[in-house]
Amino acid sequence: MNIKTLFFSLFAFFTAIQTRIFISTAEPFTVSKSNSSKILVLPLKTQEIPSSSPPNKLPFTHNVTLTVSLAVGAPPQNVTMVLDTGSELSWLQCNTTRINRPVFDPNRSSSYTPIPCSSATCTTQTQDFSIPASCDSKNLCHAILSYADASSSEGNLAMDNFTIAGSKFPGTIFGCMDSGFSSNSDEDSKTTGLMGMNRGSLSFISQMGFKKFSYCISGSDFSGILLFGESNATWLMPLNYTPLIQISTPLPYFDRVAYTVQLEGIMVSQKLLQLPKSIFEPDHTGAGQTMVDSGTQFTFLLGPAYTALRNEFVSQTSNFLRVLEDPDFVFQGAFDLCFRVPLNLTDPPKLPSVSLVFRGAEITVTGERLLYRVPNEVRGNDSVQCFTFGNSDLLGIEAYVIGHHHQQNVWMEFDLEKSRIGVAQVRCDLAGQRFGLHL
Repeated sequence: MNIKTLFFSLFAFFTAIQTRIFISTAEPFTVSKSNSSKILVLPLKTQEIPSSSPPNKLPFTHNVTLTVSLAVGAPPQNVTMVLDTGSELSWLQCNTTRINRPVFDPNRSSSYTPIPCSSATCTTQTQDFSIPASCDSKNLCHAILSYADASSSEGNLAMDNFTIAGSKFPGTIFGCMDSGFSSNSDEDSKTTGLMGMNRGSLSFISQMGFKKFSYCISGSDFSGILLFGESNATWLMPLNYTPLIQISTPLPYFDRVAYTVQLEGIMVSQKLLQLPKSIFEPDHTGAGQTMVDSGTQFTFLLGPAYTALRNEFVSQTSNFLRVLEDPDFVFQGAFDLCFRVPLNLTDPPKLPSVSLVFRGAEITVTGERLLYRVPNEVRGNDSVQCFTFGNSDLLGIEAYVIGHHHQQNVWMEFDLEKSRIGVAQVRCDLAGQRFGLHL
């Protein structure tokens, strides 16, 4: 997505290509009971981005994004920001000399206020940053953001008014970035920055003061909704909650402000894989946590779990799926299980479901969400379709990540007050209609 988790986040690699999900504030549905119980509801829109990568050249680019359109400053300037539950500090591109991409101009905003490096915001609230904040030549709080794909962004912390769905959030802290390097200039031309939504004190959701937010992503053209606040959706199926895992002691490989849950098992067509519980638990270094991440498209599993899932899925599909026998082809560096599927196939085979079993909750992946057709890859009369679970070990990362592709048609509630995530299977297009959103 060209901007992923901040400050050397392990998961900059995780975004995949082709599908782009937009959150538009056009005619938002807003319910306001009081300042403390406001509900903001925004529609999601899906758009396909044609692949520009040549055959067999499919590196990690950052084209799968959740973006939100809002206004910043006084007078307000329209910006588009990537919504990422795996990041903390929100930031905007502020270099007005840059061409071919949208920017925020702080000089045009009378409410823009830079943050000095001596402030408590700079000295204490940046404690979860992997790269410590510093002082620039003007004694302003300076931040350097770096990504595993070699992208980077650099600038100062500041405050300004953010307006989303008609509601103003004054004094919002963000990074006003004026330099950096990007690995995807095409994606940069569409977004102004990033909106961090993890549990850190400087994340956007923490600064807004909402105790909950939810989203529901559809696999259809209508891609669902984003909701800030209490949904009060009594028509939803009862949510099943899984607690957020918290470790008070800092560990080198554990992200304390991520949405970490406990994965307890994996099933293929109700067959539970025979795996020891220990492989799903973080070790003494913090490696092995399971994160729910809106900014990652697919799901990544650590080696032993991935291998067991891969073998069982191949076993249960051997009668009707032909494995791609090409050791030189690994989709996006992490997906080494791909199949040859006839291009003229009109009736896709019934695939075995894959269920991720968490403590107290479960997400089941079925049908077309299990295979992803790789653009520009044809072998004879066959397309190449890859299993949408990747191997974390192939990327050299030490975590499980649940991507948004496997959260489709699942109501995802992030309850910050009670430190839990609620899930329920639901038709996201119908959920959007319930909240007054229509195509």
